[in-house]
Amino acid sequence: MPRFAANLSHLWAELPYLDRFDAAAEAGFEAVEVLQPYDVPAPETQAALRRNGLRFLLLNAPGPNYTGGPRGFAAVPGAEKRFDYDMRRAVRYAQAFGASMIHVLSGVAEGPEARQCLVDNLKRACDGLPDDLTVTLEPLNTEVNPGYYLSDYDLAAEILETVDAPNIGLQYDSYHAQVITGDAVACFDAYAPLIRHIQLGDAPDRTTPGRGNIDFAALFAAIDRSGYGGWVSAEYTPTGRTEADLDWMQ
Repeated sequence: MPRFAANLSHLWAELPYLDRFDAAAEAGFEAVEVLQPYDVPAPETQAALRRNGLRFLLLNAPGPNYTGGPRGFAAVPGAEKRFDYDMRRAVRYAQAFGASMIHVLSGVAEGPEARQCLVDNLKRACDGLPDDLTVTLEPLNTEVNPGYYLSDYDLAAEILETVDAPNIGLQYDSYHAQVITGDAVACFDAYAPLIRHIQLGDAPDRTTPGRGNIDFAALFAAIDRSGYGGWVSAEYTPTGRTEADLDWMQ
């Protein structure tokens, strides 16, 4: 059975941010991730991690766009300087929390120029990344992310092959995989050698595992069969109070 972690951007959303770390530890989680931890001073998050003995796994880059514009522009031509600035910021936060992964958002773009921009940005980011950090790419479905550039697993695999760096890999999310491909388990099997991180949510509505149409027993068996040794993070919207909605882990 995989090692489960808690995505605190989704779980315990009914609690204040810092209290979510306590709740995750009380529920038995040993690791967490936060997609956008930038709004809270880093020392406060560090203290919440320390008092609960929690490991911090992953955050997103870039941080929130307070101007109301799009979040994510790794594939947006003309935004290269902004990408570099926000990657440096993400690295600072990742190192402060002891994170091992930064998920890079491609943003809304299209065409060959966007592909080349994404490749160039990722190569530059990987070249300057500290030794203990890995960049991840995650295909997102366009039903809830209209126009998102990296919305296909074949494209993600091509980008990873082109960048050809040891510190970049695929981030697999069962919810997005099911919506994009129609079969989350077959998708995992097809791309397992590229996967560095796994997130869980049921489809079609990113609900609690077991409440939708994904066969999680088969998915967990596939994860075990693949030899994947990383964490599997719960990233879904609970149907009620979070602690009452964790029976799927049994």
